[in-house]
Amino acid sequence: MTLTGPGGNHDPEFIGVFVPGSDLSERQQDVLRALVAAYVGTASPVGSGTLAHLLSVPLSSASVRNTLSELTSLGLIAKPHASSGRVPTEAGIRLFVDRLLDPGPIEQYERRTLARSFDDVRADDAVQLASQVLSEHTHQLGFVVAPRLERLPLRQVSFVRLSSERVLAVLVDAGGHAHQRVIEDPLQGGRFDQAELDRMSATLGERVAGCTLREARDRLQVEVRSLRNRAGQLVERALVLGLRAAEAAMETPTANDLVIATRLALLDQPEFSDPERVRELFTTLERSERLVDLLEELLDVEGVSVALGEQLDGQGLTGCAVVAAPYADSAGVLGVIGPTRMDYGRIIPLVSYCSQLVTDKLST
Repeated sequence: MTLTGPGGNHDPEFIGVFVPGSDLSERQQDVLRALVAAYVGTASPVGSGTLAHLLSVPLSSASVRNTLSELTSLGLIAKPHASSGRVPTEAGIRLFVDRLLDPGPIEQYERRTLARSFDDVRADDAVQLASQVLSEHTHQLGFVVAPRLERLPLRQVSFVRLSSERVLAVLVDAGGHAHQRVIEDPLQGGRFDQAELDRMSATLGERVAGCTLREARDRLQVEVRSLRNRAGQLVERALVLGLRAAEAAMETPTANDLVIATRLALLDQPEFSDPERVRELFTTLERSERLVDLLEELLDVEGVSVALGEQLDGQGLTGCAVVAAPYADSAGVLGVIGPTRMDYGRIIPLVSYCSQLVTDKLST
């Protein structure tokens, strides 16, 4: 889903799949929309009489029942017990999210509360705070995947000689955070002293400032090849050293941790009253590598994305949904994990706004 701005107007585009029955009549859309809204609020099957009172256009209970039968035949709703009301299926929620949902703006007081949460926080603590804030304001499991070094724009690269064979490369990202890598000196013998290494750093800074690590590596590779026949020049040696530093940083990236500040909010959801289901979910989170891989697929998607159903079944998140958004120019991703029965209309703009707040904090 692409959001025009924090808490502003929305023009959604979700990661999703086409589901059967997406070409619904207005009556079918109204009934499905009302059913999802009621189910989100009560976590219980919804009867036709209740739906008749919720519809903006009055319908008789008999008309509602007929429409419910049509939606059932399309696989969009189900009747879990013989005498109960209906609940939306995952396909029904997917269609609702993709086609029928129109998230409203965040209330002004909540915008102010969220913004104040980040006022006096250091950039280093913003990621941890975002996870906690998302949990508190959505009553779901807030998470943040820490920024990947290779996706962060660089401010400068500098070198410090450690020995005749080794050099310490210090890569400073746009947020001012230093990332250190020890690399082998390609000249093997300490031919360049520290003053010359400083000049190399200045030469590299002109070339890589504002580039991501991957972009810097690609740019340096091109320049090294173009200067191959001009060996011995300080510029070429600077490029070779810079390329080695970039490759070392990408081979051993900073920890790509899944940050979860608290899990308590999720336990309030009735879907997680079963201890076995809670244990399965927490085990998935502890073994987060596959989940992080899934979340990182969302880094290159503009705006807020919703994943549910088959997209998560292989991750140990059956019956769950993920609402996520990239932050800091797609350096990382944040969002919430919760049951498929989620108040998407409220949570989607909250995730979008938190993404913008973290982006702003990391860029200061």
